[in-house]
Amino acid sequence: MKYSRLDAKEYARANMKGIWAAALNPFNDDFLLDEEGMRRNIRHWVDDIGIAGLFIAGKQGEFFSMSLEERKRNFEIAVEETGDQAGTIMSCSDQNFDAMIELAEHAEAIGADYIVVHASILHFITDQDDTVFNYYREICEQVNIGIAMWSHPDSGYLMSPQLCNRVAELPNIVAIKYSVPRPMYAELTKLADDRIIVSTASEEEWLDNIIELGWKLYLCSSPPYLLQTKNDRRMHAYTQAAFNGEIEEARAISRSLDPVRKALKETRPGGKPQAQQKYWQELLGQAGGTVRPPLLQLTEAEKEATRIAFEGCGLKL
Repeated sequence: MKYSRLDAKEYARANMKGIWAAALNPFNDDFLLDEEGMRRNIRHWVDDIGIAGLFIAGKQGEFFSMSLEERKRNFEIAVEETGDQAGTIMSCSDQNFDAMIELAEHAEAIGADYIVVHASILHFITDQDDTVFNYYREICEQVNIGIAMWSHPDSGYLMSPQLCNRVAELPNIVAIKYSVPRPMYAELTKLADDRIIVSTASEEEWLDNIIELGWKLYLCSSPPYLLQTKNDRRMHAYTQAAFNGEIEEARAISRSLDPVRKALKETRPGGKPQAQQKYWQELLGQAGGTVRPPLLQLTEAEKEATRIAFEGCGLKL
């Protein structure tokens, strides 16, 4: 590792910055991971678009359909391809605690920068906060790598800002991907900004979060490589303008992306986010591929609607 357990917060504060993206995993028609396609995607994201870090094997990556060995291999490919050019944060979320620790230890052993673990799904209604705190404390005690919390509705509950602030005291908790309404993550930023990096996955709120909350990290979803190309890096451009205090320029650049955002969002069937985004990747020339069962595939009509919207959105290839 590049830092010690007790230096994790300081290391993350210095290095966990900019636009990080959550990787979709390209699967072949036989549902095996398209390793070469993934490598090409990573090289494009890092070399051509300038993405600063990658979130590997999360919900976008369909981790729930992958074996532990497949997830480990997913980690390894990302570390090999990013090298020192971009950061990595490996999603080790799993309902089995031992499996999660096994993934975390593997991430640490191969040189990943951080791991992320979402709040465990709970099957009881009492002592939730103490149980969730103990969950993260147990993880912290068993690994040295920096850990990001992740709270989202899929867990069946949301961690409160107060609970997140409590967990932030643990030595190698370095960040949180906080998929909650804006008032909640704004409150947590005020409570815990001196100890953890607070972020969320909404690209549409990213600019306001830079300006109003002083954020330096976008953590993270697929827009960085779906809204951008080698010849059209407007998300990167408005981010840098905002970082430099050029607010009006940043807002103008961001507004220019509205047709792209609309095309991507309005053609996405509610239950098929990964499938639609992978098809959008293919339209961009990236490796997309199929989704694994039980996820739903796009119909030909849905593909056609997406293609038409894509061609008219103004994104430069």
